[in-house]
Amino acid sequence: MNPTDEQTAAADAFHSGDHLALQAGAGTGKTTTLNLLAHATTRRGRYFAYNRAIAQDARTRFPATVQCKTAHALAFAAVGHRYSRRLNAPRRPAWQTGQALGITKALRIGEREVTQKALANATLRTVTRFCHTADEAIAHHHVPRLRGLDDTDLHAQLAAHIVPFAQKAWADLQHPDDGAVRYDHDHYLKAWALTQPRIQADFLLLDEAQDTNPVVEQIFLNQRDHAQLVMVGDSAQAIYQWRGAKDVMTGFDGTQLTLSQSFRFGPDLAAEANRWLRLADAPIRLTGTAAVPTELGPVTQPDAVLCRTNVGAMAQVMAHMAAGHRVALVGGGDSLQALALAARDLKEGRRTHHPELILFPCWGDLQDYATHDPAGRDLQPLVHLVDTHGTDSILRAVARLAPELEAQVTVSTAHKAKGREWPRVLVADDFDRAKDDITDDHQDTPRPPDPVDDAEARLAYVAVTRTRRRLDLGGLSWILNHPDGTSTDPNRPHPPAMLQPPAATGS
Repeated sequence: MNPTDEQTAAADAFHSGDHLALQAGAGTGKTTTLNLLAHATTRRGRYFAYNRAIAQDARTRFPATVQCKTAHALAFAAVGHRYSRRLNAPRRPAWQTGQALGITKALRIGEREVTQKALANATLRTVTRFCHTADEAIAHHHVPRLRGLDDTDLHAQLAAHIVPFAQKAWADLQHPDDGAVRYDHDHYLKAWALTQPRIQADFLLLDEAQDTNPVVEQIFLNQRDHAQLVMVGDSAQAIYQWRGAKDVMTGFDGTQLTLSQSFRFGPDLAAEANRWLRLADAPIRLTGTAAVPTELGPVTQPDAVLCRTNVGAMAQVMAHMAAGHRVALVGGGDSLQALALAARDLKEGRRTHHPELILFPCWGDLQDYATHDPAGRDLQPLVHLVDTHGTDSILRAVARLAPELEAQVTVSTAHKAKGREWPRVLVADDFDRAKDDITDDHQDTPRPPDPVDDAEARLAYVAVTRTRRRLDLGGLSWILNHPDGTSTDPNRPHPPAMLQPPAATGS
């Protein structure tokens, strides 16, 4: 393929030596563009891959002058190899690690008893959260919020208790030969970052920049004085802020360019994507490829069903299995199995170690929290799924999952679908909003629907851009009648009119 005008502009900016941020929309060929840059120079470069699989694939594409590695691989070569003995240590329960750190009794906060096991678990999660940041020391804001201690004052009490133990855990992790805390890969990455490393290269390419952890961002930006920085990604696909990721492209000091021609789908799908890009206040709009006739409409036999949550994905897995289909789940069923086992423990009167449910002494307590506490509303689908099907049925369904190559339908969360594409995609009904036409107790007219926030729009954008041939909006069909979704930007393409929302057939 001949490079597009946008790809040529990116190559020109690269050759001029500019620091460069390249906004690359869904299906716009960002890997092809990075290859174009790398093959057109003899300078030495480093490509920061998002994960090991991407790094391995990149090595087959990039010239020998560009080393393709993850940040963890660079950190292991510099620091992590010294901790090899600890990396291979046997797993041990968090409560045992907590005991070794001095966590020997429960803590009463408000109406909740935080068990020794819960405190130990929160301590180790605090260290992990610290490792994802650019901070130099562990502080109160690294302590995770626990279900049932959502109040700010209650969380402050928890943090005051946890931080000293987390600091002790981090000190333990500095010993290369042995220690109480199980060593993992994020620990040596953070240790390397704290040394302010200098990476020897003429230029650095950072892929998936919108999902970069602050610790990797710090390493990357610190090379600015001696290396040309090139980051590529899609700010509208920044959907991992909840786990510490940061969109480093916004506000980057450098030349800002775009790739907006999508080769994955046609104009109608590009128009639907642009609807969500506008709602996300994204810096890009897409143009579809006319030769790719992507359609919007009902899908009765989807190749993929995309869900908003893990619980929604489990419901789809069970529905399709009940219909006699062979079903695959992107990422496997481990997280769903863990939730089901945690629910079974609670239903049988045992506490669970699952971090989302660790403070609840029994299933009835969780049911009450999900039903009556505003902070627990997102647990209602889990409670409904377990109460409807039972934990044994959920566990049996997880055990029956098929490999993707053998499946008739693949189920995925939108988060895990990033970077993937399928011919026919159905958006699952857990993207549907609660009824917005609720009448206020003191008024006769329905209240207006809640506006679409940035995070909601970004996740929807990821979901609708996974298809090549046909998209069923399904659970996102509410946008067709929402004021935010039906308003138009006169300077941008907008979706074609649809007489009615497409049916969520097959969900």
